[in-house]
Amino acid sequence: MWIVALALRRPYTFTVFAILILIGGLVSIVRTQKDIFPAINIPVVSVLWNFSGMSPEGMESHVTSLFERGLTTTVDNIEHIESQSLYGIAIVKVFLHPGSSLASGVAQVTSIAQAALRQMPVGMTPPLVISYTATNVPVVRVGLSGQDLSEQQLNDLSLNFIRTQLITVPGAAVPYPYGGKQMYVSVDLNYQRLQALNMTPTDVVNAISGQNLILPSGTIKIGLFEYQVDMNASPSTIEELNAIPIKSVPNGTTIYLRDVANLRNGFIRPTLFVSMVPEPQCSMSKRSVQPLRWTSSMGSKRNYLNSSKLCPPVRKNSI
Repeated sequence: MWIVALALRRPYTFTVFAILILIGGLVSIVRTQKDIFPAINIPVVSVLWNFSGMSPEGMESHVTSLFERGLTTTVDNIEHIESQSLYGIAIVKVFLHPGSSLASGVAQVTSIAQAALRQMPVGMTPPLVISYTATNVPVVRVGLSGQDLSEQQLNDLSLNFIRTQLITVPGAAVPYPYGGKQMYVSVDLNYQRLQALNMTPTDVVNAISGQNLILPSGTIKIGLFEYQVDMNASPSTIEELNAIPIKSVPNGTTIYLRDVANLRNGFIRPTLFVSMVPEPQCSMSKRSVQPLRWTSSMGSKRNYLNSSKLCPPVRKNSI
């Protein structure tokens, strides 16, 4: 009862204490970080190999198996390994023992991936090595569509323009967009024309490879001035690619690429299709890679996307 007697003798002091407690509580509520998903420390390293055109059986025998055997010799604290071989894609997940250093695991997996690259099929690119935890779940999904836009254009706009604006949230990661078609320059050969001109597809491949180069140009000094020299070794448009000479016949006629092939804006074989409205779409997922204030950061991004004019022809259907 002594504290009650003290409060009655000094009412102003306890009133000030109560006001300070109220102010401190309000400040703590406002400044405390809010996160929907708690931080779960499960050390997992994911490795994504990509080789367009290879069958799942080929990916399993020539990529996945070789890489898994290499992991067991150089990476320590492995609990178990999971892998999945798809069309042109191999996904390998390395689960480490609890308490293991994830940074050390990523470094070791990256080093063995670079060494195993020499045993992979010719043309294989280095894999994507990322850390994976139970909190890497989609928290925001953006659907894109646009009138008079092809699936190639939607994929290109979402990958090179919209995605770069969403990546600025701390602790967030935006993977490649789902759906759409990855834009590639396709060469459709006319075999009848090739046979008539006594040519083979190898001649076309050699001509494109030999005349589509990235070379340093340098400078040239003329008088008192030094000028930068630009070279046309790498065609920048499909029309310029069509004008690549392949060979010259004995009568002096030059055969160009457009004479035996048709170049167009094509795409590689799609493995995903997104359709949330009657027209094709492209979708992007924003994932959490560490605890952050999703309620405020995602609210600002929603307002930014709704009010921005990043790509005027594209309609943001859902966020």
